[in-house]
Parts: sequence; C-alpha cells; structure tokens
Amino acid sequence: MAYLDRDRAARLMAAAGLDALLLFTPEGFTYATGASPGVGTMWRRAGAVAAIVPADPGVPIGAVVSDLFAESFRASSDVTDIRIHPLWVETTDVRPQDSSQPLPDLIAAAWAGSGRSAGFARPETFDAALGFRLAGDLLAARKLGGARVGVELDSLSVLDFAQVSTSLPGCQLLDGSDVLRQLRMVKSAQEIEHLRTAVTLAEIGIGALAAAIAPGQTRDALAEVWTSAVQAEARKRDIRTLSGLWEYVSVGANPWSRGGVVEEGSLIKVDVGCLIKGYTSDTGRTFVCGTPTAVQSQLFDALSQAFDVGLSQIRPDVEMRAVHAAATTAMAKAGFPGFSRGHFGHGLGAGLGSEEWPFFSATSSVVLEPGMVVAFETPWYIDGIGGMIIENQLLITADGHEVMNSLPWGLVSV
Repeated sequence: MAYLDRDRAARLMAAAGLDALLLFTPEGFTYATGASPGVGTMWRRAGAVAAIVPADPGVPIGAVVSDLFAESFRASSDVTDIRIHPLWVETTDVRPQDSSQPLPDLIAAAWAGSGRSAGFARPETFDAALGFRLAGDLLAARKLGGARVGVELDSLSVLDFAQVSTSLPGCQLLDGSDVLRQLRMVKSAQEIEHLRTAVTLAEIGIGALAAAIAPGQTRDALAEVWTSAVQAEARKRDIRTLSGLWEYVSVGANPWSRGGVVEEGSLIKVDVGCLIKGYTSDTGRTFVCGTPTAVQSQLFDALSQAFDVGLSQIRPDVEMRAVHAAATTAMAKAGFPGFSRGHFGHGLGAGLGSEEWPFFSATSSVVLEPGMVVAFETPWYIDGIGGMIIENQLLITADGHEVMNSLPWGLVSV
C-alpha cells in the first residue's frame, strides 16, 4: 500500500503550479507506490524505476518497474498501470508452459510467452533512456504529455536531467522536491506504526546496554549488546520488517572515539535507531558509571533545561524556529550564552540517513502539523568530558505531542 495522501498531494501541487510529480528516487517511488524499487536503484541513477502522480486524485498513479520485480510489485502495490523494462539479470518464468517438452523448447516457449522478441539483449545494468520513455508513455496516457511536471531536482543528476528532458520534450520539468518533502513530512498511520515499532525495539536494546555497563566494558561490547538485544527482540516478536539498525555509542572523555573502556565516572552516550521497512527511529540517552561529577551534572542540567523548555513549545501551528529559539535561550539562561547548535532535531522517515527534513533550526519557518514524527534533541559533545544527549521521538498530535519513548531521559547512574 502506498503512503501518499492523494488529496494532500493535490493541494500541494496546485499551490506549486504542477500537473503531476515524476519520481525517480527509490524513496519517492516506494512512497508513491508502496512497493520496493528493487536492485536497479542501487547506483542512485534515474530511470530504473519511476512513479507518475497526477495532481488530479481521480487519475490513477502509474509506475515504471523492472521485469525482475514486476511480480512482487503487483503483489505489494495498488498501482495497476505499469510499464516494464528489463534489467541485466536473466530471468525466465516456465510456470505457464508445458513442462513435459524438452528443456530448450520449454525455455524458448517461456521467452516467447513473455513477449521476448528475436535478438533481445539485456542491458549492462538498465536502460535509463527506455525507462524515461516508458514514463513518457504513462504521462501521455493521462493526457499529461505537455504538462508541468515536478521532478526531484535535489536528487537528479545533471546528466540524468538532460536525458529526461530529451525523453519528455513536450513537458515543462520543474522542481517538485519541496512538494515531495512536504508530502512526506506528515505521516500516514502505517508510517507512524513503522516508526513506533522501530523506537520500541531501539529502547529495548538501550535497556540491555544500560544493564551491561560496568568498569572494564568496552564501547564495542556495549554496542554489540544493543545490536544483539534488538535483533533478539525482533525475533521474539516475529518482526520480519527490521531492515537495518545504526548506533553512535561513545564511552569516556572522547565523544568521537569508536573505542573506549568504561571506568568509574565515564559518560556513556547512546544515540541509536532501528529501521522498519526503511523508516528509522532516533533516540538518545546518557549514562554515567557511578556518581556523576559536578561538571557532568552542571552540563547535563543545562541540556535538561533546554530540552524541557523546547519540548513545551512543540505543538501544532508552532514554527520550528520558535522551538530552536526557546532551547537556545534556555541554554543561555543556564550559563552558556555561547552555546550554538545548528538544529535541535529533525523529521523522521525513510530518507537516506537518520535525519530528515524539516529541522528545528533557527531559520525554519515550517509549521508543525498533526501527523508529523520528529526527533527533538539537546546534545553536547565535549572533548575531555564526553558526549551527552537527550533525544526523544515525538508524534505531533491535534493538541500537542506524544512522546513515543518510554525510557526516562535524565542522566542515569549505573
């Protein structure tokens, strides 16, 4: 099932003066169709897949898919109008054929049955020009051959843009990146559920990591405890959609070290996330082995004050820069007027990394809306003292926000 809200898309495209979106990135394709883009997108070059989203919600979405993934696409997407092109991988479906015939005849019959013409040859990887032409066919079938079409200019290479322009000579290609960002900013119920499952797994791992903190324990060992606990919990719950995980765990006075051994008084910074169908959670917690020093306590108290003040501002109809201003002012009042952080958090979703637009930055005029899922954080990394972070995953609700985490977010002594 696709995640895209057609009515919201219609409003945003109308405001941007677009007749359709033409999406080539793996993330955009999956968002619009609900299906995996397949291996052809591994090089992040356009043309392996495409999704056509007309501005008119009454006109169906169309897709360009590879022959290798056509069957799985049909099984996982509501999009029925597709155009298929070949990948480099040889594949043959003998199921509709008479299996009693000699093998060469069986294979030849299968190829003929699939429409393979004489002299057929597979491309080195995929034929981008063919993919673009098929996208043009989908546009033409929707009477959009001369339309104002939004493409992801923030992701499309100069070379690919030139080739798309040549393949779609009647269309006016405009930047649709911002429309897609705004669409993805507000999550569907299914996306929210992915993110909720992801943060639940991540926190179970954090709990296991915290229980393993002891003098002599290495950073790498603690990270492995977290990873193993997440994977074990996914197996226990029969969660088969765990598609990845990441961790930034630091131990000791060097917050950037991938090494470190726990000693009495060491700070342990845990910034981690799990991915469910590509949707990543993001949570940060800080632990100290033994009793925190006065310096550690003073620094973390300042971060806590900034976090609480910023958190109190997070609700619908508030601009994200207001949250940044509130947290920055709180840090100044706590005794650190020179504290400068580019953003205090970000959107969450299925982007390339753990941080997705929009951001709680000083310049962001994005207004918080119900259905957004964001990470709000107040970190500080000080060489000679260590890394500290408070980070929660939040769902913006109609009247405020829901903290999707369950673990306490103070400085925990273990």
